[in-house]
Amino acid sequence: MKTRMLGNIKVGEIGMGCMGFSHAHGDPIPRNEIITLMRKAHEMGVTLYDTADVYAAGHNEILVGEALKPIRNEVVILTKLNPEVNPIDIPGKGTVAEQIEARLDESLKRLDTDYVDIYMFHRVPETVSLAECAEAMKGLIEKGKIRGWAMSRATEAQIREAHAICPLSVIQNEYSMMVRTPETDGVLRACEELGIGFTPYMPLAVGFLTGTIKPGQTYKHDDAKRTITWFTDENIKKNQPILEMLEKYSQKKNATYAQIALAWLMHKFDRLVPIPGMYQEKFLDENLKTANIVLTDEEMKEIDDILDSITIYGDSDESHIDELREKLKEEGYEVEKSWDTYK
Repeated sequence: MKTRMLGNIKVGEIGMGCMGFSHAHGDPIPRNEIITLMRKAHEMGVTLYDTADVYAAGHNEILVGEALKPIRNEVVILTKLNPEVNPIDIPGKGTVAEQIEARLDESLKRLDTDYVDIYMFHRVPETVSLAECAEAMKGLIEKGKIRGWAMSRATEAQIREAHAICPLSVIQNEYSMMVRTPETDGVLRACEELGIGFTPYMPLAVGFLTGTIKPGQTYKHDDAKRTITWFTDENIKKNQPILEMLEKYSQKKNATYAQIALAWLMHKFDRLVPIPGMYQEKFLDENLKTANIVLTDEEMKEIDDILDSITIYGDSDESHIDELREKLKEEGYEVEKSWDTYK
């Protein structure tokens, strides 16, 4: 597999999103199968693995750490701290920098490693100055605990402010054929100008762009498709035009819908590295072959023109995840316990 740069960190041009191994994609698959799959991905050229401290309350980091332990020096681990779920300005717990470092230390323990390649703010803190956060990350880089830092859901202004204090490696905002905001809000432009990488989350729109979602399907337990409104029967029907476009190009390129959707993203920016969830070996093989698909400038323009003409019905607003959590609570389904049963 070819490589791309996230700041000054080199990675394979397609990474692996690990969240779905623990939650938000239904019941998790058995632990031994997950570990085998992550290691198989590395054999096939994947070097970037994306996790976070809030994924199944830290269990996802434990899983990633176990899977990657034998190949730790050959991979790039990106993990995140969420300052909304667990604030970093709690009185009596030290300075903001000390609280960030304490959170990192907890992740390092779960990951069973002495450094993280890229440490990301899962959300840009609202109660702490961005300058203070950037300075804290600079200190962690100087200590050798992290190689680079990153932000998710950041604006262009926040990117420029933070990068001026301590150069960013990555921005991770939502970006797919269903959500093209980074093209118009200045975020991609800023990343390109400043040499910052971009890892779009939900690059396949929670599976909608695979073309496998049909009206009448039902989802259970910890599956985000239960509440994200792209997946209502009405909106699935209304959003068929985007799948019709993917059908046209999948036929033209002898590719799957998912491959076309990912290839389109990769042709947008040479530092963009998709991190799709890959929960079966066949999807691993399929997604990694995306890098071989060539889309000409004319084809990219045609796709963009079609997308411009399409209205997307429904959305992936974070409030839908809160709604899912409430459903799970009402049903007595505990994500962490369900994960623990798949050891």
